Amino acid sequence: MKKVVVATKNKGKLKEIKEILKEFDFDVISMEEAGKFDDIEETGGSFEENAIIKASHIQKLTDTMVIADDSGLEVDALNGEPGVYSARYAGEHANDLKNNQKLLEALKDVPEEKRTARFVCAIAVALDGQSVFTVRGTVEGLIEQAPVGTNGFGYDPLFYLPQHGKTMAQLSPDEKNKISHRGNALISMVAELKKRL
Repeated sequence: MKKVVVATKNKGKLKEIKEILKEFDFDVISMEEAGKFDDIEETGGSFEENAIIKASHIQKLTDTMVIADDSGLEVDALNGEPGVYSARYAGEHANDLKNNQKLLEALKDVPEEKRTARFVCAIAVALDGQSVFTVRGTVEGLIEQAPVGTNGFGYDPLFYLPQHGKTMAQLSPDEKNKISHRGNALISMVAELKKRL
C-alpha cells in the first residue's frame, strides 16, 4: 500500500482528503503521523507556489507522495486581496474575527454588485523527487455586509453564494464539500492522479 502524506494539521481537511482518495490503494497519513517538521515558510506569490513549496519540502524529508494545498479569498474590488495573505490579512497573529473585520472595513464603501469574490484552492501533489503537479478549484460569490451563519471558519460567514441563497457558513459540511473550492480542486486532483498512476 502506497503511503501518502497530507501536509496539514487540520483533521477536517485530512478526513476530506482520505474520503476522496478511498478508491486508491493509499495509506493516507497526516504530517504529524509522518514525523516532526518545522513550520514551512510560505513565500510564494501565488496559491500554487505556496502549495508546491510545502509539497516539495515534505516530499524531500519523507521520500513519499505528498499532497499540500494553499487556499484563500480573492476580492475583485481589492485587486485580488487578501489572496495568499488570507490567513494573516489583519497581521501575523490575526484570527478569523480580525481578518473579517479588516475585510468589511476595506469594503465599507463598495456597493453590493461590486463585492464579487472567489475562494481559491490550489493543490500540489509531489509524486516523486522530480514530478509535482498542481490543480486549482474555485467557487464564486459575493462579500456580505456582516457575518451570517455559524458553520465553517475563516471568511465563510461573509461569503454569500447567490445560487444557494446562503453564505458558506450557513451550509452543512456535506453541502459545503460538494461545492467548495477545495472540493472542486480535489475532484481535479483525483482525475489527474488516475492519468499519472
